Amino acid sequence: MSPTPPPRIAVVGAGPGGLACARILARHGITATVYDRDAGPDARDQGGSLDLHADNGQLALREAGLLEEFFRLARPEGQEMRQLDPSGAVLFHHVPGPDERFKPEIDRRLLRDVLLASLPAGTVRWGHTLRAVTGPADGPRRLHFADGATVECDLVIGADGAWSTVRRAVSDATPRYTGVSFLEAWFHDVTTGHPGVADLVGQGSAAAADGERGLFAQRNGGDHIRVYIIQRAPADWITAAGLDPRDTDQVRALLLERFRDWSLRMRRLIGDNDGPYVDRPIHALPAGHTWQHSPSVTLLGDAAHLMPPLGVGVNLALLDACELALALARHDTVGQAVRAYEDTMLPRSAETSRLLDGAVHDLVSTELPDFAAADAR
Repeated sequence: MSPTPPPRIAVVGAGPGGLACARILARHGITATVYDRDAGPDARDQGGSLDLHADNGQLALREAGLLEEFFRLARPEGQEMRQLDPSGAVLFHHVPGPDERFKPEIDRRLLRDVLLASLPAGTVRWGHTLRAVTGPADGPRRLHFADGATVECDLVIGADGAWSTVRRAVSDATPRYTGVSFLEAWFHDVTTGHPGVADLVGQGSAAAADGERGLFAQRNGGDHIRVYIIQRAPADWITAAGLDPRDTDQVRALLLERFRDWSLRMRRLIGDNDGPYVDRPIHALPAGHTWQHSPSVTLLGDAAHLMPPLGVGVNLALLDACELALALARHDTVGQAVRAYEDTMLPRSAETSRLLDGAVHDLVSTELPDFAAADAR
């Protein structure tokens, strides 16, 4: 008898979750191909800093054989956390101990570079924008890309984020706006260019809120600081005010007016930024999102359980990737592996999404933001 051919596995999305899944599979002798819409690894900015937790994200990196490389590049001092009030007074201050390694920070770009470098050449196929997944539930499935190319596979892993195309093959759910808006601002060369901001934020993160609006500032690598300006507001709050989102000066003036009761020191986090603002309205899938099992399609990370920015999302994506890859390595068939993975992942993600469903509104509460508490939930 001829041996059973290995399964054809396609991972859609070259973010941390998709790449970690491919890496752990490769360590177990299983080949997967990763498809990503970006033209290449440097096609766009990868975002800010991530904290990888010892009880999920770091577990995945250990299975990937990359944990020591992570610690070599991570910033343990980034675990510093300050909670401020609108005047800038410090309400809470956590300074990490010299050996504290529960959730060191690493820039998303660095983490992605580590994962990419660990994969066999040719694993990632850039410039592949997925349009649809077709085929019967028991497989094989066919991927249809924007350039007309198609690929047949036995398992499609949707690691393609909040607006996942793969998700449409198993679920009708779409993200909804939560009513909370983030506006991202960047500060560069902060040691010399923005010493007041650097002093306010410290080596890690700082947060403040007044009940209707808040700020969350985070130190990034390379002497950068990223600030999220957080408001309860309609998704179109900028255009509803008659402004062009690209008009940085007008948007800044509106923000400074809305935060007029905050101290001048705190308002520097809003108005002294370098470059334009980036509008990031916060969306979420229905709490407890699930789908009918299919042995040929499954999801991980934000495609499965879109998390608010509370330090949880990338950690759960990495844990999902790890558990799925190990299930595929340990079971005789793809269908058995997917079932075992989902039996664990779906209840966990449902419980986490229920806990965090209202937590995004806590980001502007005067009782929060206590991001340490959010991480622990």
